[in-house]
Amino acid sequence: EVQLVESGGALVQAGGSLTLSCAATGFTFDEYVIGWFRQAPGKEREGVSAIDSSDGRTYYADSVKGRFTTSRDNAKNTVYLQMDRLKPEDTAVYYCAASYGSGSVFYLNRDFYTDWGQGTLVTVSS
Repeated sequence: EVQLVESGGALVQAGGSLTLSCAATGFTFDEYVIGWFRQAPGKEREGVSAIDSSDGRTYYADSVKGRFTTSRDNAKNTVYLQMDRLKPEDTAVYYCAASYGSGSVFYLNRDFYTDWGQGTLVTVSS
């Protein structure tokens, strides 16, 4: 059974930093693309970043490019999202998701992913 568990969400001041983790079990982790998504109250879930399975290449939404960094540790079956220079508009529930598919053009599209974690709340105060 595929399981993804996010952790690290917290209340942080604007300009601060936070690192989220996504721990995975139940599948061959290094064969899967892992994406990070977020959903703010009243808004649709949007893609934040993704990291490829084969070469570890990363992809980012324009809204977080230069501030967020995603990485993976295949030995620990864990993906990280380092978030710097946080803004109040980054406030959301953050989810990680896994996909065995291919095609980087789809990596920030939620329909590309088949398995999801339960989410972790990030609140950025102004």
